[in-house]
Amino acid sequence: MKYGRTYNFSAGPAMMPEPVLEEIRDEMMNYRGSGMCVMEMSHRSKVYDEIIKAAEADLRTLMGIPDNYKVLFIQGGATLQFSMIPMNLTKNGVACYIETGAWSKKALTEAKKFTDVRVIASSKDKNYSYIPDCSDLDIPEEADYVYICENETIHGTTYFKLPDTKGKILVSDQSSMFCSRPCNVSDYGVIIAGVQKNVGPAGIAVVIIREDLIRDDLDDKLPVYMNYKTHADSGSLYNTPNCWAIYCCGKVFRYLLDLGGLPAIDKINREKAAILYDFLDQSRLFKGAVVKEDRSLMNVPFVTPTKEQDADVVAASKAAGFDNLKGHKSVGGLRASIYNAMPKEGVEALVDFLKEYEETH
Repeated sequence: MKYGRTYNFSAGPAMMPEPVLEEIRDEMMNYRGSGMCVMEMSHRSKVYDEIIKAAEADLRTLMGIPDNYKVLFIQGGATLQFSMIPMNLTKNGVACYIETGAWSKKALTEAKKFTDVRVIASSKDKNYSYIPDCSDLDIPEEADYVYICENETIHGTTYFKLPDTKGKILVSDQSSMFCSRPCNVSDYGVIIAGVQKNVGPAGIAVVIIREDLIRDDLDDKLPVYMNYKTHADSGSLYNTPNCWAIYCCGKVFRYLLDLGGLPAIDKINREKAAILYDFLDQSRLFKGAVVKEDRSLMNVPFVTPTKEQDADVVAASKAAGFDNLKGHKSVGGLRASIYNAMPKEGVEALVDFLKEYEETH
């Protein structure tokens, strides 16, 4: 690694591509002759208008976003979206949630403040180690939407087949898989993604929403910032946005396009994940925590036989120059997040370290 950088396996904020960081560095003091850093410039200026419009255009190209969908950059990360979704989409007062881990659970807990939540499928019975069968869900006729967390960052599961929502709006939290593989946006009503895992620094969420779901008949008491129409009508510039995060995300969108788009990064991600999962499958010491068919390509939780040994591996990994391999505090164990920016060499180095640890313990 250049510049003395470490292999950072953090679940977020996470690594960014080095070519992107180098380009940001080169533009830091004087962005393209403007005489200032992007962090210093007005969000109403012509130069910043070009930055945010280019970021949106490149994301639209990258994901093939149809013209009848709005792209919004909203502060507050995905967590704010847990409230905005029921606030904006509730008409009949019923929402369906599929509970597959910590983040879908947080989302449904928040939604209960605003609507009647029905948990129509759950993998809680086996500590969220799999994705439940979603081929014939009991979805009430009055349901306003069906919500999923498409990739559970903490528990390491992902959907490789979307639920049959029986015609109801599908809302997906894609935070920890956003822009990591091809996505047919037309399958969704709303996609939300906190950007600090795969595409930029923390501080905003990207919201991709079908235009007919943006309403002008919401309660006047709804805070203006919590209304999707506010952001859609203002081009994400109702108030001062997180200009820096949007600028960085735009750099990553362009980087991914130059790489060959989502099919290209998907191929790389599958190859990286296979290296780690193949090792875990044959290891005598380490064991993956998720059923094979539902394993995330982004977040890989695994364990040793004891909590004490888990802690020892974490300590040894830090001494060996790796960072953030400790599992989330709610589940323990170990976790390697191998997002887009993690190079294949980083995963290979991790596997070499784990093999050596196994041989000596």
